[in-house]
Amino acid sequence: MSALKASEIQHILNTALASAEEQQLAVAIAVVDSAGHLSGFIRSDDVILGPVDVCQRKARTAVLFKCSSAQFGEVIEKEKLLGMELSNGGLAAFGGGLPIVRDGDVIGAIGVSGATAEQDEDIARAAIEGI
Repeated sequence: MSALKASEIQHILNTALASAEEQQLAVAIAVVDSAGHLSGFIRSDDVILGPVDVCQRKARTAVLFKCSSAQFGEVIEKEKLLGMELSNGGLAAFGGGLPIVRDGDVIGAIGVSGATAEQDEDIARAAIEGI
């Protein structure tokens, strides 16, 4: 399994930020490695402070559970796993976190927060296309 390179992380962050700015959205963006540790972070100049933590939780959720944070939320709701989002140092059970997959292996994840969950996920998806 290959890890994300620093240049790839920077590209993901820059692409996500450009996508948000193009849509006139203020967001925070985090990239984590395959263990859920922060590898890169950037935020819009005018983003409120709450999304700084939330984007990291979304990314950590996606990498630890190898699914989108939205899918994680669906499982919690379906299985009635109340409080599950409080595990692992705090997770996120709504859209905006996506795993980054290379050759079938989850090598990291991105989390975006600050817009709607759907917009956050669209920004994340655009940022990791082609990686």
